[in-house]
Amino acid sequence: MGYRVVVVGATGNVGREMLNILAEREFPIDEIAAVASARSQGLEVEFGDTGKMIKVQNIEHFDFTGWDIALFAVGSAPTKIYAPKAASQGCVVIDNSSLYRMDPDVPLIVPEVNPEAIDGYTKRNIIANPNCSTAQMVVTLKPLHDKAVIKRVVVATYQSVSGAGKEGMDELFEQSRAIFVGDPVEPKKFTKPIAFNVIPHIDVFLDDGSTKEEWKMVVETKKILDPKIKLTATCVRVPVFVGHSEAINIEFENEITAEEAQDILREAPGIMLIDKREDGGYVTPVECVGDFATYVSRVREDQTVENGLSLWCVSDNLRKGAALNAVQIAELLGRRHLKKG
Repeated sequence: MGYRVVVVGATGNVGREMLNILAEREFPIDEIAAVASARSQGLEVEFGDTGKMIKVQNIEHFDFTGWDIALFAVGSAPTKIYAPKAASQGCVVIDNSSLYRMDPDVPLIVPEVNPEAIDGYTKRNIIANPNCSTAQMVVTLKPLHDKAVIKRVVVATYQSVSGAGKEGMDELFEQSRAIFVGDPVEPKKFTKPIAFNVIPHIDVFLDDGSTKEEWKMVVETKKILDPKIKLTATCVRVPVFVGHSEAINIEFENEITAEEAQDILREAPGIMLIDKREDGGYVTPVECVGDFATYVSRVREDQTVENGLSLWCVSDNLRKGAALNAVQIAELLGRRHLKKG
């Protein structure tokens, strides 16, 4: 016996990926619905490679009564309207927007890191999915924190344009083409040209000079992993279509060697260690596309602090950073609470 599952935002990048991953992982489904805005009503979306096509329904008229789980992959504005509606009708919402992440009554979950926190979902019937850059980082940090206790993290992200949606991907493609044929390059989605460039600016600026994306990494890491961890982030948009990369420097309370860290990461859930100290002995974002794992490379000791490590991690941001993590939350919810059969 399976679940009745709704994918909200089914025509977007993350929504389509949710459908793919539900099919790939053979999530137990009795019935699935694809829901989006009125302008997408009547379109058809594929349910992975099953050959099944699903007609998109208008969210304005959708009744969530009798549905078990709704995976939301829309922005905060529509989520604010429809997530409470779904939750009040008895459907558990797993939300990919930033709206509920810091709500104390809504658990913020990465299943490999804090699975027990999901038990708090009953307060609002809503579970939050973290920011894409936070998700892959905390999967990497968790086993190291368990071993040596993390004091401080300095991270620089190299985030792909798919993190800004289809418009971001289209802009990179169009600007790259324009440069090759000599046409003018006009930024629309981003503040400066993204083709053959990097932009140290994701989301809005805050009063202290950081951006909201950087703030999210700080507060979400504290909520998911440990409120005592100090973290500073610099988030950068790079001309890569899919796959976020992060250079992470970690300072620990206790001693840990690079070799110990490699051994721990090799066995950690959700992580694939590819760390050969030779040309090409590391993973780049192009190589992680379509995979479930968070890849870790370049693990080495930082000699400038007493107990320090530096490492490199990459992950498919549409998967672990969004759709995969949401489906993993649904799997965890099923195992712990919504048992069928």
